[in-house]
Amino acid sequence: MATKTSQVVTSVVPRCGVVTLFGYGVKVRVDRGHLTFEDGIGAARREARLPRIRHGLRRLVVIGSDGFVSLEALRWLADQNAAFIMLDREGSVLATTGPVRSSDARLRRAQALAHQSGASLQIARELISKKLEGQEKLASGILNNATAAESIARVREAIPRAETIDAIRVLESRGAYAYWGAWNNLPINFPKADLRRVPDHWRTFRNRVSPLTGSPRLAANPLNAMLNYLYALLESEARLAVAALGLDPGLGVLHADAVSRDSLACDVMEPVRPMVDTYLLNWVNREVLRREWFFEQRDGSCRLMAEFCVQLSRTAPTWSAALAPFAELVSHTLWSALNGPARPRRPATRLTQLHRREVRDAPLISQSMSPPRPQSFCKQCGAVIGRGRSYCTTCSNNLNTAGLIKAAQLGRVASHSDQAEVRRAETQRQHAAAKSSWRTSELPSWFTKDFFMLEIQSKLKGITLSVMAAKLGISLAYAVDIRSSRRVPHPRHWQTLARLLGISGNGSD
Repeated sequence: MATKTSQVVTSVVPRCGVVTLFGYGVKVRVDRGHLTFEDGIGAARREARLPRIRHGLRRLVVIGSDGFVSLEALRWLADQNAAFIMLDREGSVLATTGPVRSSDARLRRAQALAHQSGASLQIARELISKKLEGQEKLASGILNNATAAESIARVREAIPRAETIDAIRVLESRGAYAYWGAWNNLPINFPKADLRRVPDHWRTFRNRVSPLTGSPRLAANPLNAMLNYLYALLESEARLAVAALGLDPGLGVLHADAVSRDSLACDVMEPVRPMVDTYLLNWVNREVLRREWFFEQRDGSCRLMAEFCVQLSRTAPTWSAALAPFAELVSHTLWSALNGPARPRRPATRLTQLHRREVRDAPLISQSMSPPRPQSFCKQCGAVIGRGRSYCTTCSNNLNTAGLIKAAQLGRVASHSDQAEVRRAETQRQHAAAKSSWRTSELPSWFTKDFFMLEIQSKLKGITLSVMAAKLGISLAYAVDIRSSRRVPHPRHWQTLARLLGISGNGSD
């Protein structure tokens, strides 16, 4: 008789304003005014129920295509100014929808005529210049490649002189060649306990091109797979940004028209790409990646696991804030290219609220925001650890013990080298000569061994080991033995120790 498998249900809470759903049988609907959703794999299910007030939701991201989203749920999201994004794990945007805004036909006409009016060239110069500027800083900073930074700087300086869109594309490709060349041989670190399960080609970033497709699609290593997914998030946010301003996301100025691409969204995301790269490089330089975050498919492509995609999706609000000024830059440039009578108003700044702050004479507010910091894991076993640490307590103790044992072994080898034996023999000859030249008569009659043990030995803790070793001409190890009473120094040293302690004349201070 078959038994029913019990389900383990956990709650879903928006993190950084983002909820990411994955698995099979995803359900998003509205129940009595509340947005409810359910996802999961097998018996492990997640559920949530959000009210219209104080829900904290800004982005609902769905990974995959198994399930349903009701029309009423999309309306609920639009009413709450929250966006819906549908992605796959290979880094493709399947669908996006956000708050509906009315568009200005004159602005879209200016967008369609941008190549004739010259606005497209101005926009392309601005966007690519900012992109190259960010790549130059990253190459000279995090990547520490001055040669690549200089090459990108020369390309950036030539952008204002470019007279056509094709010329800008050529310059951008030259900058990309130098930029991605600086990434070559970048190490990708995993916990040592995971290395036996990590393919060799996953441990180093070779280039941005996948050997499977000759393009960035179907990434063959974890870093490229992460880049593809983050760029997909960036593209979805760019679509939402330009649509909110009343522009057509598919009618680009730099990227050529394509059936399966929103070219203007791809244009707007260009200057923000280096910000995504910086976030990812800081991650892989400081932290290790977990093997269970990635899966190698039968064709050799690297796919992100759903739980890891949830972490990456939480960066969406950061990219949204970074894209806002560039989307409005495009809108303002197109509006400026309109011919005819004086325009009654400027295009809306719905993303940055710049006009509203100007009217109120309020100070400008920076739109930048830091993405959530990734969790830290032990470099040895992969256990979760606190920030600022490299190893868990257990691995740290084991490594320290192993380090001490290795240092002791090296010390024993060094202490029996030819040079050490020569120095040791010379020291012994010096001490033997000092002993033979010393006479007992040099010591006062009252300065006996009993006096030394009672009056001096017990007080030697007041003398530092370095001072004792320097004054007596002995090693630190021998000074330790004297101070701990394991050894009694030669009588010729007694008076020196007494003077260091301030003792003189029949034991009186």
